[in-house]
Parts: sequence; C-alpha cells; structure tokens
Amino acid sequence: MNKTYCPSLTEYKRRLSREVKIGDLPMGGLNPIRVQSMTTVDTMDTLGSVEQTLRMVEAGCEYVRITAPSVKEAQNLLEIKKELRKRGCTVPLIADIHFTPNAAELAARIVEKVRVNPGNYADKKKFDFIEYTDATYHAEVERIRERFRPLVQICKQYGTAMRIGTNHGSLSDRILSRYGDTPLGMVESALEFLRLCEEENYYDVVLSMKASNTQVMVQAYRLLVQKLDEEGLQPYPLHLGVTEAGEAEDGRIKSAVGIGTLLEDGLGDTVRVSLTEAPEAEAPVAKALIDRYTNRASEAQPIRPLLEEEPLDPFQYHRRLTHEVGTFGGLNVPRVVADLSRLPRLEYADLRAAGHLYSSFLDKFQMSDLGADFIYTGERPVPFMLPNGLKEIVTHSAWVDGGQRLDHFPLLTADTYLSDFAKLHPQLNFLVVELGTLDVELLARLRTETRVVLALNTTNAHAMPELRRAFFDLLEYGVTCPVVIRRVYTVHDMPQTQLDAATDVGGLLIDGLGDGIALCTDLLPEQEQEAWLHDIDQLNQLSFGILQAARTRMSKTEYISCPSCGRTLFDLQETTAMIRKRTDHLKGVKIGIMGCIVNGPGEMADADYGYVGVGKGKIALYRGQEVIKKAVPEGQAVDELIELMREDGRWIEKEVLEEPVGV
Repeated sequence: MNKTYCPSLTEYKRRLSREVKIGDLPMGGLNPIRVQSMTTVDTMDTLGSVEQTLRMVEAGCEYVRITAPSVKEAQNLLEIKKELRKRGCTVPLIADIHFTPNAAELAARIVEKVRVNPGNYADKKKFDFIEYTDATYHAEVERIRERFRPLVQICKQYGTAMRIGTNHGSLSDRILSRYGDTPLGMVESALEFLRLCEEENYYDVVLSMKASNTQVMVQAYRLLVQKLDEEGLQPYPLHLGVTEAGEAEDGRIKSAVGIGTLLEDGLGDTVRVSLTEAPEAEAPVAKALIDRYTNRASEAQPIRPLLEEEPLDPFQYHRRLTHEVGTFGGLNVPRVVADLSRLPRLEYADLRAAGHLYSSFLDKFQMSDLGADFIYTGERPVPFMLPNGLKEIVTHSAWVDGGQRLDHFPLLTADTYLSDFAKLHPQLNFLVVELGTLDVELLARLRTETRVVLALNTTNAHAMPELRRAFFDLLEYGVTCPVVIRRVYTVHDMPQTQLDAATDVGGLLIDGLGDGIALCTDLLPEQEQEAWLHDIDQLNQLSFGILQAARTRMSKTEYISCPSCGRTLFDLQETTAMIRKRTDHLKGVKIGIMGCIVNGPGEMADADYGYVGVGKGKIALYRGQEVIKKAVPEGQAVDELIELMREDGRWIEKEVLEEPVGV
C-alpha cells in the first residue's frame, strides 16, 4: 500500500490544498492556517449568541460555528447574522448540523458554511450489526446520496461552503458493519459524500476526521490524504481537531498531541481546539499551535532525507520492537525520567517534584500515580536512600568515581561508549545520541548491545521529524535498544511548553516510537530552589500527561468531555469539575461527559462510563456504549455513576496522606 500522506517526512512543507471561499475569508491554498471555535449559547438566544461571537472574534476566532439542531434554530441564524453585521462584525458563520437535512438546507441559504456529519445525516446509529450484500449496501448508499444531493445543489447555488466532518464516535451502523470501528471506516464515510459533491461539480468542501482517541484521529487524517490522492480527488483543505479533548492542561496536551502531530507534517488548513471551557479560551490555544509553523521552514535545520520507503505503517499503531533493558522496552510501559541534576541541593521533601511524596511525621514516602520511574542527578548523586520504585541515573564519571554502584545507572556519551576502556553497568546504561551521532560504526555496535537504553536528543526546531528520522535509522539497521525521548525546554511559558512537548514527543509515541520520556529544563543558576522544584514538578506531570494523551501509558482518570454548545443540557464545566473531584483517583478509568445525545454514546467512543444529558435536569448513564439508566435526576447522577462503578468492581475509595494538625 502507498504510504505517502504528506509532502515530506524530513522537511517542513505545508500540503498545498484547494482554496475554498468561506464568506470573505478563504481557507486552504496559500492562505494562513485559520482559527475557529463554536458558540455554547442556545441558538435561540440571539443576543447571547451575538455577544459570545464577538468575544470569540476578539479572542482570535476567524470562523464561528453555531449549532442548528432543528429548523427553528437554522432560521434564527439569520437573526444572529443580521445583528452581527449591524455591529460591523463580518466573521463567517458555520451551521453545525446533525440528523436534520431540512435544517441544513435552510441554513445553507443563510450562513457562509454548513457542517454535516455523514454518520448521522440521513444515516443511523443504533449499535446494530447489519449483514449487507454488495447490492444492498450500494442501495443504502444511493438512498443516502439522494437525501444529500439537495443540500449540495443549494450550497452550489448560494456559494455556501461545506465541511464533511466525520467523527469516530458517530460512525453509522452501516459503515461499522462493513469497515468496523476503524480509520478506514471514517475515511470511507466522508468519501461517500465527497464523491457526490464532485459529481455535482461542487468543490467548496473542507474535510475532517475527528476522534477523541489521538491515535485514531491521526491515522484517519493521514489515510484520508492518501485516499484523496489515490482516487484522483481534489486536495481538499483539512479541518483539524480532537473531539472531547477535555479541560485545562489535559485538554491542551491531548489537543496538541493530535493536532500538532499533523501540523508537523504540513497537514491542516484550519484548527479548532475543543476544550470544556468558554469558547473564547479555545482560540488562543489553537493560535499557539499554529504559530509554531509560521517560520518553521526557515528556522529548521536540514534533516537527512529518506532514501528508502518509510519503515512504519502510518495508518496503524504498532509499537517499535525492542528488547528489554532493565524496566525499559519489551512489554514495559514507557518510563518517565525526571531531571534533578541542576538543583543546587536535594532533600527528602524535594522528591515531591518527581511525584514521590515524603511525610516527615510517618517517615515514609508515598508515590503518586504521577511518580517518576527514574531521576537524573548528574554529577551529584542523592545523599540518602531513595524510596522503593525510584531509581537513579548519574553521569558516567560520577558512576565510576562513586565506585560503580549497582543501584546507580550511568549516562554515557557516544565517544565514551565507543572507547576501548569504557566501563559499563552490567544491566542498564544510558547512551546520549542525536541523529548526527548515529553513524554506521555506532549503529553496528548497537545491533548486538543488550545493556543500553538510548537517550535520543535534538536541538532542531523541526524536532519531531528529526527524532523520527533517527528512529528510522534504528529500524533500518535492526537496532532494538529501547529509546528514551529527551527534550530540553526553557520553561518561562509553561502553557507553550505543554503544547511544544506534547507535539514533539506525542507525535512519536502515536507512531509507537519511544520507550520513555525525559523532559528537561535549561533553568538559570540563580533561580530559587522552590521555583526549580515547581518547574520540575510541572514537567513531570506533563510527561505523564503526554503518555496518557498518546494512549501509551494510562496513569490517571481520563475525562472525555465535549466542549459544550447550544445543544448542551447542563453546565458542562461545573459538572466536569464535580465529577473530576469525586473520581480523579481512578487510575486508567475513562469517563465520558456529554452535554446531549448528539455527543452521547457514539462520541464517547471508547469511554468505560458515560454521563449524558438527555433532557432538562435528566441524565443517562452508560457502561461503555450501553445505556444502563435512562433518566436519572441530575442531583443524583454522580452518586449513581459511582454506584455503577462499584457494581463493576472499578470503584476504590480515595486515600489521602496527610500531616497531623500541629506537627
């Protein structure tokens, strides 16, 4: 199968897509990558929608999407638009449509763009498996096409653009029955609609392949680009987004892992970051992701191009085959290394920055779920015994000078490793490498090495592709040593560092590359000890957040929460905060929190449990995609959700390590 999905795997080149006119603001082609978001106010609240739209535009939104679940909301888009234009706001409006072709056909006459979801536009999802023959399948496709054709003709007549937006969680029973719950099913769902658009000579189309699972999302977008090219279809612009990313840092990290991975390879013409927050909070995050690429081509150092075909399957997750070294590689989850080497001094309590909490009253450590597996202390080994489960890495010279202790693990340079006199730890050594140091001599030596974990580093602005290129060399030469991905950041802007690291490292993890993560900071020597510890703590939490967002190590509860819109039946931010407060200790449990049935069981995709608004003050509770309780009063719903987990043996009580008062 052709693996080509982007202009270059080693050079930053943006995919040249077809330009699509959306009002007075075109997308795709040579235009900048656009920012957009979606209102959360009831669409029938004209002034509320207008005021929120103005705030979103002020925050950087270039397109604003508004839900139109029925004809009356679609009709009211006209009033919203008139009021915005009266106030001098010309932002293009997008109608968001689910289930209701008649609302789409009306909205297409009013706004600049309509978004349709092929999974529920004249198609259905009842979680039924249907046996199709080729003839019955094609007859069903033709029925849906005929229902879709009038919208295409109206859009063409009125100069209205369209987004065909597939969502992983709302694939129809028909698509699931034939293709399964796969990226290919997502792509085919959109292509069925797109082929009809081209038959009607209608090309003002934008495409999206959104999912809450970042691996699925990235694979689907890549496969879409490959299929468009393979079928000779137009290179339509791409709308990038991770559905139901969540809130706060977790939502930003997860969005960056998915969206940033694609932006690195030059894919994407507009970005929407879906956070369970006010919509005006989304635009700055999207802009921060996009801005990394404004000067990327001129800032990046050249990367050695690939001579052979890419050694990975970019459309399916496979973890790189490695042998086990210590607790790295093989079947082990990726490990986290916290860099404490630049701290002027280290005491028991300081290990909290690496997720290991010390109680002086109990004189014992408690490792949190975000406890680092290793700490790097450089030239100054820790002067006390470490808690169980935490191991220490030191420089090779410190290891040799300290008597080559078995409970310390040395970090070597390539020159030291290749020298004839280098002493190595019998079980576990760390070797710092970059793409430039992976020459034929070193690669040949590593092919038979059983005691080394590579610490892969780069200083290239185009970091993820350079690190990926190094992994390609390891694959080509048959080197199966585990690899820790090491990145150094200047932590003066932690929100930006979160996005940068999630992109640089997450993009590799999504492709199964990486057996550990080490995020370091080049902190200034004069910085206060507490400030150092705070930054190290932030980087440690970020490491675990990236591993979780890339679905490679689940260390905390995951919340798949939608970003709210005019369909939402309860206060999503308040409810998400309340559920998080009660359940954030349930390691690895995935909870979907959805404002309405549109973003209900389907959109939760692979959640273990679901909390879905089904009416004013009424909640439906799900186990997986099966509804268990249909109309629970909102005030009792969280207790009922916990009771459901208790029945399944998934509930555990919170434990808190506290110092006694007055000690």
